[in-house]
Parts: sequence; C-alpha cells; structure tokens
Amino acid sequence: MGAFRERLFEPVDIASIAIFRMMFGAVIFWEVWRYFDYGWISSYYMVPNFYFKYYGFEWVHPWLGNGMYIHFVVIASCALCVMAGFLYRFTSWLLFFCLAYWFLLDQSRYLNHFYLIVLIAFLMAAIPAHRANSLDTRRQPKLYSNTIPAWCLWLLRTQVGIVYFYGGLAKLNADWLRGDPPRQWLAAHDHYPLIGSWISSETAVWIMSYGGLLFDLGVVPALLWSKTRPWAFAACVGFHLMNASLFSIGVFPFLMLAATLLLFPPDWPRKACLLFTSIRDDSNQITPPVPISKLRKRLIETSLAAYILIQALLPLRHFLYPGSVHWTEEGQRFAWHMMVHHKRANVRFHVRDLSAGKDWEEDHREYLSASQSRNIGDKPDLCLQFAHYLAAEMKKKGYQRIAIHAQANAELNNREFQRLIDIAVDLSNEPRNLWHADWIIPLEKRSKAPSK
Repeated sequence: MGAFRERLFEPVDIASIAIFRMMFGAVIFWEVWRYFDYGWISSYYMVPNFYFKYYGFEWVHPWLGNGMYIHFVVIASCALCVMAGFLYRFTSWLLFFCLAYWFLLDQSRYLNHFYLIVLIAFLMAAIPAHRANSLDTRRQPKLYSNTIPAWCLWLLRTQVGIVYFYGGLAKLNADWLRGDPPRQWLAAHDHYPLIGSWISSETAVWIMSYGGLLFDLGVVPALLWSKTRPWAFAACVGFHLMNASLFSIGVFPFLMLAATLLLFPPDWPRKACLLFTSIRDDSNQITPPVPISKLRKRLIETSLAAYILIQALLPLRHFLYPGSVHWTEEGQRFAWHMMVHHKRANVRFHVRDLSAGKDWEEDHREYLSASQSRNIGDKPDLCLQFAHYLAAEMKKKGYQRIAIHAQANAELNNREFQRLIDIAVDLSNEPRNLWHADWIIPLEKRSKAPSK
C-alpha cells in the first residue's frame, strides 16, 4: 500500500493532459455556441415561469433580464481561457462554478453528459493542467513542467472508467439482453438509404445490444493494454460516431472520444509530434517532481479516496429503492444509465376544489415550456414537483382547499401502457424527499411480446 501511495506522486508526462485540456475547452465552447445558435438560452432559461429543482438546491434561480446571456458568454470565455491555459487557476474554477450553476437550474434538463462535463470541469480545476503548452507558462516560464503527478492522470482515467463501467452495468438487465429498446431505436432508422433495411434487422439489434454491453465493460482495460489498444480505439471511434449519427446526444460522443485518449500512454501526443514543439520541451529530460509535505500528501490521498468512493457508490443507490429504476426513476440520475431504456408517457393533472366539491383538469402545458412538458410525464418526482407548484398557483387564484391528482400512464421498453402514478393520491400533500414514493404504481410483468 505504501508503494502504491508513493506512485501516485511520481511524475508522468503532462502531454496527454495538456491536449485534453484543449479539447475539453473546445467542447464546452462548442456546446455554448449551440445554445446561442438554436436559441436554447431563452427557451430553456428565460421563457419558463417554473423550474424543476434538484433536492436541496431549490435556491438556484436563473439570472434576471439578460443575465443568462451574460452567463453563457462567461462560460464561453472561460472555456477559451482553459483551452489556451490563460489565467488557468482562476478561469478553470470559474468555469466549474458557472457550469454547476447552469446544471442546477432545471432538473428536467438533466443529461448524463452535462453531469460528466461538470465533474470533469471540477477535476481539471483541481489539477495543474496549465503547466505545459499554455499562455500562463509563456507569461511565467517558472510554471513550466513537462510532467505532472501521476494521481492527476489516474484521477481523470478513473472518472472515464466509471462512466463506461456503470454504462455497461446498466445494460445487464432482462430487457436489454432480449434486444429492447435497441429494437425500437433501430426500427426508427429504417429509412436510411442503402443500409436502412440492415439497421432495422434483428442482426443489427443483437449487435447493438451485446456489442454495446461488451464495449462498455471492456473498452477501458482494452485501451490500457498496449496489445489491444489499436483495436479498442478503432471500436471506440466507430461506437461514438455511430451514436452521434443515430441519436441526438449533442457533444457527448466527441467529449468521450477526447476523454478516451487519456487512457493512452501519457506521452502519446509528444510521440505523435502534436503541438509539443516548444524549445523548452525536451522529452528526454523529465522535470523533477516538486517536493510536497507529508500533510499535503495525506490531504491529497484523502481527497482522492473520498471522491472516488462517492463516484463508485452514487450510481448504486437505486438498489436501495424497490422496483425497476427505469420505471420509478428513483436513483436514475447520476448513475450513468445512458441510453438503456425507452419510455413513453402521458400525464394529465386534475384539480379538486374541496370546499366547493368541483373538479377540473389543468393543462400543464400552459404552465411549462415545451421541453419541460415533454420531460415531465415519465418522471414521477417531476410530477410531484409540478403538483406542488400547481397547488400554489391555485391558492393564488383564491382556492384555499384543493387537491391535485395525476393521471399518468407510461410504456417501458415495448410493454403495454400502464398506470404510473396512483390517481387516488393527492400529490399536493405528498412530501418531497429522498425516500421511496409509495404512490408510484409498480411495473407489471411483461405482457407484450417484443416486436420483430
């Protein structure tokens, strides 16, 4: 154990981390550009009157006026500074906090790749990734180093490995192993010229189901082993480019491709002669490690252990809840359950005036944005949040004693539609907490054979 702890502080080539810093900044800038280009800043964070909140972060609200546009300009500026290594210690931390704020604004906008971006931004701010090929080293040559402590590289590698591993682990379920939902997804692409009929075939379904499972579970060790690395990287490029062409998942495939390069030997960019031609950069001379105190070493070791433990355990919390996580959504977020289920749902909210004995339906689309309305029906916890909001709105209109009931039906992985929420329950009186919601109706056994 002592030898392992010492190896964490041994110097390794900084080249791969410096290249990843540039790629990461470019990906963030690209994502912000997309938000400006598609008008998402306004439609997602300025138009809605109500935002779904992560538990414990109800205090996070969008900026007023044009503040959200300014916020995204700051993110884009910080991303460029991180890419160039300019004022890195300040801009990398500012980038992390701005991204975390963006992420926390609306729970209905949760995406695994957005969560990963926030985590990587935190890790990149915590490591000295600006000590090579950066504007900071041009301003302050004493900052330059062609090495970095090994823990910096292995921390990033571990984060990438966790994403792949839990993504594969989530596929070890009965539905995925029988070809659902890949069967439904591929059938939607049978219009592709030349290859459309093959994409929707059963052969393609089984290749996607079992190939995706084996890829996620095996790609990290295969990339770390030199003998399998070329084949694993080729599979990685093919896998992510296929996902980018078949599914609307934004920058995620390109972020993962960039992160995958961290699993190569740390000096791969230098050997490939990429951007490392500085006259101070001599790969034959390793910069000696900067001596650090035992106290700081212990602090780093403790922080690494705590972070990795949290990231290893958090995706498993859904096992604490009864039923299918893909049905109840309890423990679904932060677990790297990426593209592992297909769910359709519809929901209608009924208001009962307990004083007058009147009932009527309130259209949630009149209160929510289009994207929020699309994302609410299959997620019971979001239905609960909206019920609380709707009850508050009704009280503003003068109704003192009201009840809110949700008529929600959903279909999971080609099953029949069934009731998701107990319509007899008054959601406005149900507390919001982290415990299991007993008003979620359990998933029935499969009664519909998979379509062929």
